[in-house]
Amino acid sequence: MLGLLKKYNMTKKQSRRREALVYHAKPQPGKIKIVPTKPYTTQRDLSLAYSPGVAEPCLEIHKDTKNVYKYTAKGNLVAVISNGTAVLGLGDIGPEAAKPVMEGKGLLFKIFADIDGIDIELDTKDVDKFVETVKTIAPTFGGINLEDIKAPEAFEIERRLKEELDIPVMHDDQHGTAIISAAALLNAVEIAGKKMEEIKIVISGAGAAAVSCTRLYKAFGANGDNIVMLDSKGVIRKDRENLTAEKLEFATDRKIDTLEEAMVDADVFIGLSVADIVSPEMLTSMVENPIVFAMANPNPEIDYDLAVATRKDIIMATGRSDHPNQVNNVLGFPFIFRGALDVKATKINEEMKMAAVKALAELAKEPVPEQVNIAYGETRMTFSRDYIIPKPFDPRLIAKIPPAVAKAAMESGVATDEITDWEKYEEELLERLGNDHKLVRMLHNRAKANPKKIVFGEADHLDVLKAAQIVNDEGIGVPILLGDKNRILELMAELEFDADVEIIDPKTDDRLDLIEKYAQKFWESRKRKGITLYEARRRMRERIYFSSLMVNEGDADAMVTGYSRSYPSVVKPVLELIGKAKGDHIVAAANLMLTDRGPMFLADTAININPNAEELVQIAVMTSRVVKMFGLEPVMAMLSYSNFGSSHNESADKLNKAVADLHNNFPDLIIDGEVQSDFALNQKMMQDKFPFSKLAGKKVNTFIFPNLDAANITYKVMKELNGAESIGPMLIGLNKPVHIFQLGASVNEMVNMAAIAVVDAQEKEKAFASK
Repeated sequence: MLGLLKKYNMTKKQSRRREALVYHAKPQPGKIKIVPTKPYTTQRDLSLAYSPGVAEPCLEIHKDTKNVYKYTAKGNLVAVISNGTAVLGLGDIGPEAAKPVMEGKGLLFKIFADIDGIDIELDTKDVDKFVETVKTIAPTFGGINLEDIKAPEAFEIERRLKEELDIPVMHDDQHGTAIISAAALLNAVEIAGKKMEEIKIVISGAGAAAVSCTRLYKAFGANGDNIVMLDSKGVIRKDRENLTAEKLEFATDRKIDTLEEAMVDADVFIGLSVADIVSPEMLTSMVENPIVFAMANPNPEIDYDLAVATRKDIIMATGRSDHPNQVNNVLGFPFIFRGALDVKATKINEEMKMAAVKALAELAKEPVPEQVNIAYGETRMTFSRDYIIPKPFDPRLIAKIPPAVAKAAMESGVATDEITDWEKYEEELLERLGNDHKLVRMLHNRAKANPKKIVFGEADHLDVLKAAQIVNDEGIGVPILLGDKNRILELMAELEFDADVEIIDPKTDDRLDLIEKYAQKFWESRKRKGITLYEARRRMRERIYFSSLMVNEGDADAMVTGYSRSYPSVVKPVLELIGKAKGDHIVAAANLMLTDRGPMFLADTAININPNAEELVQIAVMTSRVVKMFGLEPVMAMLSYSNFGSSHNESADKLNKAVADLHNNFPDLIIDGEVQSDFALNQKMMQDKFPFSKLAGKKVNTFIFPNLDAANITYKVMKELNGAESIGPMLIGLNKPVHIFQLGASVNEMVNMAAIAVVDAQEKEKAFASK
């Protein structure tokens, strides 16, 4: 059994390696690119962008170099700089090998704070050369993020650059972990009923992060006499020889040598070292309500489950996303630089870092948005032992941390620009992100919290099997593979998909028990509608019928299919076999479009050709539930070619009637129309022309179309012309989680649809349990 487990883990590791390499190599190498922000289609555009027009901003900047922020991208540009001497857990691998990590950091800057991060890898280990090079290129950037530079050189490089440059400089390996863990520590100490100045702290690790963490804890009141730091040689004592200045700063007078000795009667353990060095016995030697931050990655200093089993009173944090209280640097660096850039700060000082700590700590005490609860599969997260720091996907971070940092910069005198309208600034911050692809990450997270069994109806197609493999490997769901068994096994070998998953081929006789069971059920339901038992048995050999009955009978939780067949040919048997949800009189389809303006929901995109007013009411109500399932408040427009009764054509009249019905029977639903699409999308136009509308001054995120032509054409045009990612069509109104791919859907689209199916199953399970 152990051998099989090792083989599985090895295969999974090989699969992950291949995925990672393909991800970075295709469709084009790397993770970032340059995108123009100005028009460039005409000769006039080009003459303004370059010669002769570009001379004008050059002259203005020459008059006053501060104008560089006005006329160029400098104010939103951060350099991510490394020499590759301390890369993740890989060590000194050189500047070229560090580049994927630095590109990844640039990607995080963009998706979390809309900062353009440009990676720069320096081929030098010489501190003087490193500093001089960064100083030489600094005029290009609004800030410098130092990354993966080994200690002690990292301390000297950062110190000198902070002193010699007039833009923000931060070594995230040091300060990112310090800021996040300090916020967590303040809250943990409060929950434990202790005081910062009294707690005894053990720090395992003496690198850049450990030093920065300890300094910040002291800034928040921790007593240096109560701190014991250890390196690979044991406790750092004052009588040890050849200590660096940083280690000497935290050396103790206590006559102890080992971690085991240091842990006795300790209140706090901070792990920034290596895996599995803390034993259960060490935990039991700590005082009541011990605080343990085991932050070694990927494996912590003590396994989370072992720690919480050993001490029921423990307050535990790790660097991992699969446990509560993840100390994740992405909670800090994007938002700290965002605040610093927005006031054109000359540096990131202690006051700004402490402001970020306080803002993070306070945010964890505020009511958690339902969107975050949903994303992490929680009923209601509240400030507690298992929630001492905000989650990385919390949309409030962008509006809370940068303002706190910006205010601290202004108050401490390092800001060269001022923000006066803080409410407007917060609105601008929220607009920067829009929600782009966070919804997808949150969707996957939610599915992983309670994965379900998903039937993949065409698993003998390579792309479908790839999607099933990702769903399995990522823990999104448990795939059941339907199709030609020999072909599936061949493709699994090709993909190195070596998981223990169920494979069923309804065309063979290996599951006659299920075929007969489902045939009997189908015949019973359709025997008065022309279906004989023979015909029922024949149809159960077809995947779409077999898989639908699997879900109907509870042998699977959800189903996804449709990759190789036209939508109508798949949806017809589904509607024939799967009943409607209680209270719903029709079935419809909705698409989620991930756009530059944020998420947009469109309905009905696949089922009802020309719905009447009553059906439009049903579609709107069902779609509002889908939007809420994603943790968003639906703001809905009934789209037409006319505005609010300006036409009395049959199409416009039915929308008008549907809106009146919705206003009367669903007064809490924010919906209005009929309205033209440009007014629905343009808040100012709506406010100016139709101030009486429920949509006036609101950002519409949901669009109900008058017919299938309009909806289907719109979402496909958006997808192809604007590059908007589409999730759907999601079937709504069924009493079982069944979803149908578009013909030839991509692997990513199928993975997303599988996640939708899992979340749909979770919702239906919850609704059933509440009855």
